[in-house]
Amino acid sequence: MKLATMNDGSRDGMLAVVSTDLERYTPAGSVAATLQQALDHWAAREAGLRALWQELDLGVIEGEPLDQAACLSPLPRAYQWADGSAYVNHVALVRRARGAQMPESFWTDPLIYQGGSGAFYAPRETIQMADEDWGIDFEAEVAIVTDDVPMGVSPEAARSHIRLVMLANDVSLRNLIPAELAKGFGFFQSKPPTAFSPVAVTPDLLRQAWDGAKLSGRLRSFLNGDLFGEPDAGADMTFDFGQLIAHAARTRRLGAGTIIGSGTVSNRGADGGPGRTLARGGAGYSCIAEARMVETLEEGAPRTPFLRYGDRVRIEMLDQSGQSIFGAIAQTVEPYGTSRQ
Repeated sequence: MKLATMNDGSRDGMLAVVSTDLERYTPAGSVAATLQQALDHWAAREAGLRALWQELDLGVIEGEPLDQAACLSPLPRAYQWADGSAYVNHVALVRRARGAQMPESFWTDPLIYQGGSGAFYAPRETIQMADEDWGIDFEAEVAIVTDDVPMGVSPEAARSHIRLVMLANDVSLRNLIPAELAKGFGFFQSKPPTAFSPVAVTPDLLRQAWDGAKLSGRLRSFLNGDLFGEPDAGADMTFDFGQLIAHAARTRRLGAGTIIGSGTVSNRGADGGPGRTLARGGAGYSCIAEARMVETLEEGAPRTPFLRYGDRVRIEMLDQSGQSIFGAIAQTVEPYGTSRQ
């Protein structure tokens, strides 16, 4: 089934079920008022949500037209947002870009950072920044939402705790990262709010694109209307979501509603080296930093600028019939203090 959180003026929004074609929705308040409430009681609420969704999908319930601009992120705020770096090709490239060596352990031990989860961007909300020179970048990712996960869960058992799948734009401020990481205490100012897709989807509806811990499909990123990248999210994923969950839960329980991101989706080139641009027959990139690093390697210097005020980013994944699966994240960069949506 497909779920969304509609902007009703409240902090946590109104839970709704959404038709498979993303054309219609109906409020789910008779089952659960919010997505967090549904996740807190998933075993008791899932059947009711699924029955409501099926009635909407079959036309038993007429529903209302879905305006994706009226959606908040499926979880407008979360108890936990932990972002991984499952595509080690991306990690290697961005570390080279800032002159940092990559330890061999990065290929065997996942990286995860604790993101800010108190307030996420809505999928159509503007990215507001006080300074263009912070190196504003988008990062197109896949993310999952869990139910309650016990401490010490195995990667295999962790798969059964994945309740929803969605997309993410993990905004990064590249020019703030080096000095912040040099302190040895992780990201903070360099990681502003993240946006998630308008719709979250249960894994069963993804069918053959979902193998239980990994989503296959072209994750399409557009910059100012032009396709920037469409790497396959199922290729070159060094650590799947079962492994990422197990890594996060090694020393703690994960509460229902925990969001875990894949990190920037990144494909290697056919020769095993850095991926190529779309113009050169490659899959392109899911962030600007990766494009700049490849330009530096091949041309001696980066030429693609980071995001500036007025730039537009769109992130989306289509199924085999060309239908949008999760809806689209579509954001514009604006100076801080302008209207939020």
